[in-house]
Amino acid sequence: MPLSQLKEQIHTLPEQPHLIPYRTSYYADGWGFCMEDERLSQLQEGEYEVRIDSSLEPGSLTYAECFLAGDTDDEILISCHCCHPSMANDNLSGIALATQLADHLRGLRLRYSYRFLFIPGTIGSITWLAGNEERVKRIKAGLVAVCVGDRGHPTYKRSRQGNALIDRAAAHVLKHSGQPHRIVDFSPYGYDERQYCSPGFDLAVGSLSRTPHNEYAEYHTSADDLGLVRPECLADSFGLYLSVIDVLENDERYLNLVPKGEPQLGRRGLYPPIGAQGVGAELMARLWLLNLSDGQHSLLDVADRSGLPFRDIKEAARVLSESGVLASAPDGGNTR
Repeated sequence: MPLSQLKEQIHTLPEQPHLIPYRTSYYADGWGFCMEDERLSQLQEGEYEVRIDSSLEPGSLTYAECFLAGDTDDEILISCHCCHPSMANDNLSGIALATQLADHLRGLRLRYSYRFLFIPGTIGSITWLAGNEERVKRIKAGLVAVCVGDRGHPTYKRSRQGNALIDRAAAHVLKHSGQPHRIVDFSPYGYDERQYCSPGFDLAVGSLSRTPHNEYAEYHTSADDLGLVRPECLADSFGLYLSVIDVLENDERYLNLVPKGEPQLGRRGLYPPIGAQGVGAELMARLWLLNLSDGQHSLLDVADRSGLPFRDIKEAARVLSESGVLASAPDGGNTR
């Protein structure tokens, strides 16, 4: 075919002439090539032979699934896409994080069961949901792992529900992470969270990333390579995911066993021997927890109301339980 006809099938980025774009056409019977705009401009007029060694016929969809059984059948879902060839941040970073997360959790005793999905975007999540409608009811929270390795600040996209436990846990972790971050509302555009949050399922699944899709110059181009993914940023994202999981695993309700007045903490070694010299975060965590441990407030509730990190409230729960003034509430798991 002549060059003029061939150009109609070639995708470039005139504004980034040295980069190759990433383009897809899943649902139409068409073809095309992606290349650098500066290279396209160098092609000489003449006849070109086009040969595509491919086929369009019924086939199959392949995905990977990893399941870690916990103490309960309730599940936490971690999902990432594996359909973007040569994309490092928008594809491989999520796969790497999910893989390491599964490997880390494998050696722990878990309250929840964890399901990891490595799927083609959109068609993969729809396929999994279609084949697992009964199992879906067990999913209590979830995260879509994508774009987790670049230098951008962390970004959390809420689930469709907006104030589910996963939304509150992610917001709490980011607030106390000590770094700039963004929390954005759900929208029906993006990655597979929009499938998990479709109205027929309405799962509590958000997305925790760094720079969101389409907001960095290298997005869907050949510049989204391994040089864009920084080890320290990927490690930071991994730590954020672990912190969110720590909240999910340990958020439960407690009962103050000495609720009529403040229990005497001094003789239990839980209060400074000399008063009137200020109150530190450790003691405040204990006091807040004792005051709100009425069987109705979870540890995350206490952390949010007190403004203290969840880890401090969790540690206070351990210490007070060992001292005999606090106990897990009946059916203490957070079911919201």
